[in-house]
Amino acid sequence: MNMGMVTLAAIRSVPMATTYIRGGTVVSPTGCQDLDVLIDGERIAALVDPELAPFDDPDRTFDHVLEAKGKYVIPGGVDAHTHMEMPFGGTVASDTFETGTRAAAFGGTTTIIDFAIQRQGERVQDTLAAWHAKARGNCAVDYGFHQILGGVDTDALKAMDELVAEGVTSFKLFMAYPGVYYSDDGQILRAMQQCAGNGALTMMHAENGIAIDQLVAQHIERGETSPYYHGVSRPWELEEEATHRAIMLAKITGAPLYVVHVSAKQAMEQIAGARGSGANVFAETCPQYLYLSLEEQLAAPGFEGAKWVCSTPLRSHEEGHQEELWRYIRTGDVATVSTDHCPFCFKGQKEMGLGDFSKIPNGMSGVEHRIDLMYQGVVNGKLSLQRWVDVCATTPARMFGLYPRKGIVSPGADADVVIYDPDGRTSIGFEKNHHSNVDHSTWEGFEVEGCVQTVLSRGTIVVDRGRYLGRKGHGVFLKRGLSQYLI
Repeated sequence: MNMGMVTLAAIRSVPMATTYIRGGTVVSPTGCQDLDVLIDGERIAALVDPELAPFDDPDRTFDHVLEAKGKYVIPGGVDAHTHMEMPFGGTVASDTFETGTRAAAFGGTTTIIDFAIQRQGERVQDTLAAWHAKARGNCAVDYGFHQILGGVDTDALKAMDELVAEGVTSFKLFMAYPGVYYSDDGQILRAMQQCAGNGALTMMHAENGIAIDQLVAQHIERGETSPYYHGVSRPWELEEEATHRAIMLAKITGAPLYVVHVSAKQAMEQIAGARGSGANVFAETCPQYLYLSLEEQLAAPGFEGAKWVCSTPLRSHEEGHQEELWRYIRTGDVATVSTDHCPFCFKGQKEMGLGDFSKIPNGMSGVEHRIDLMYQGVVNGKLSLQRWVDVCATTPARMFGLYPRKGIVSPGADADVVIYDPDGRTSIGFEKNHHSNVDHSTWEGFEVEGCVQTVLSRGTIVVDRGRYLGRKGHGVFLKRGLSQYLI
């Protein structure tokens, strides 16, 4: 593994090295190696073989020394799917860009990519400007934007080219939510053709929303109104069907396709099959689809299941979706693990759906706990250390045009670095380590055999041993390039 190691002479040539991380094991998608990390200002200056460049050299001093013996040194996480301050169902996601990115920092995520939202009749450029205004000066970590297209017309198609030039290089479409974000197949075809021309990545929420709305109405009419029926009314068959349709439209247009929050093993079969034939089709899943289920969470007593209402929905554990998704992470067919972080308070927001599950705002929190939850997969033997780093940091950075600035501990990269303690322990709970602006924890009671110790964002320590040292406004907007992950 060649990670840009240097000798003592090279260290001495760095004029303003401010931070030295010593004694840790640097983890990348290709391997693990005992290396020290030299940070100069906001960038990683060098990776140092401690045997070749001993730390006790009297001619070299540093502003900060961080001890990492027995710890993993990994790139800051890249969560490529968050929704801060997102309007949905008559309310707004409870995390602001300030509170949501602070929670991200506590969990070792140093970059988020959020979504600007255009609805039918709105100018795409105006909606992006509105999201810039929400985020600017408020973020604790760095951020970028995808653009949701809720009204695909001639003006929107032209705007896509403008946004690519501005560093917004991915566009999300919905096959779900008729009357809100939904695009029909003709609109999707036109948007994909535009992406094929300008090099942008098409992101797809793949559920058959027209059929789902009929099933929802039928359940409500029968008096089946509890949160459990949110999952029942969005069966895996309608995720598989929409995923297949999206793949076929991408094939016709030649556009690369990234299917968000895949929850059903049958949808993954469609994606794996397309990839096996050489298609530029990629899958994202989320921790909730790896750990939570229809039977345990959505079917919780009373109205408690509303806390876990999201779309795509949690799937049946009895049908084996969770284990299959873990397998697809190992095979590489699941490219990234993001969170779809979109929290709503139980009181006053989720309660909007009392007596009618279709009115429950869709979304849950997760940006704070993704790195830990995926590390538990390492502990449980479901993925390797290298794959942990890959799906949480490196591949998202490559997929969305941020690599090698983000997603890797390597000379020249931003000094987004996490010191992770495999001997620590994280007990997740609202009263324990909850920093998202929501009145409950999605992951209440979960235990992780490891913990985030120290988090640096562009060379600045923002979290250390549970203490927040960051600040509002530290995070900057990231102008992204085109995807570096296409076949």
